[in-house]
Amino acid sequence: MRTSPTGRQLRLGSELRKLREHAGLTATQAGQLLGVKQNQISNMEAGRVGVSAERVRTLADHYACGNHEVVEALCGMTADRTRGWWEEYREILPAPLLDLAETEHHAERLRTAVTVHVPGILQTPEHAREIFRQDVPELSPPEIEHRVSFRVKRQTVLFRDPPTTQQVVIHEAALRMQFGGARVARRQLEHLAEMSEHSHVLLQVIPFAAGAFAGSGQSIYYVHGAVPQLDSVNLDQSHGPVFLDAEEQLQKYRVLLSRIEAIALAPEPSREFIHTIARSL
Repeated sequence: MRTSPTGRQLRLGSELRKLREHAGLTATQAGQLLGVKQNQISNMEAGRVGVSAERVRTLADHYACGNHEVVEALCGMTADRTRGWWEEYREILPAPLLDLAETEHHAERLRTAVTVHVPGILQTPEHAREIFRQDVPELSPPEIEHRVSFRVKRQTVLFRDPPTTQQVVIHEAALRMQFGGARVARRQLEHLAEMSEHSHVLLQVIPFAAGAFAGSGQSIYYVHGAVPQLDSVNLDQSHGPVFLDAEEQLQKYRVLLSRIEAIALAPEPSREFIHTIARSL
């Protein structure tokens, strides 16, 4: 039995619980249908024990779930049992950071809106290092380097074949924050402009002149799963990433991101906007 299930394992169990509850069944009733004890159903839903694709299909049948697309997506979550690169950081970094990397690895698409910080997946090592130097409580030099290397490795999803599509909206405030001084800031801006040249990276800028807009007070990181039901939102907090996946929460952030993207500059003017700021440093 697992003592520390990963975020992906927890999510699979959570989705199985939602299916059961939607069917109006208790864990005891579900166990009777499956021919197992109630605690086995509870352990599956808590991510403490593995679930096969065959068992997911059996449960979905008992729960009268007719959404074949969702069922197959859940079955897909049982298939990949390999240890991802993030596991080498298991005893070094907080578990929520590893869950973030695992979620990104399996994402169909990434969608981000930020107002003060450049998205972590697009940060240069120098920029990231300066960010981590400001952590409270203060990180030791080895801890900082571990986090920098972890952040850089997260970026592999943008360079694999095929790469993960990323849609990013960055406010002018984030572009003008000189973390590490002018040289580091200029290189970070150049990196953003270079990444925006890739067809799978759609980068837009919101200039100060755009004024107020919905969702301006927070950073939003929306991760698209195999089906909309498996989407998740990551909110970056001082104590670490917070994941949301309730349908009403997902719908709220879909609307916020659509409004934010609608007022941002188009990709080409955005790229020129970034170059202009970089040249001023």
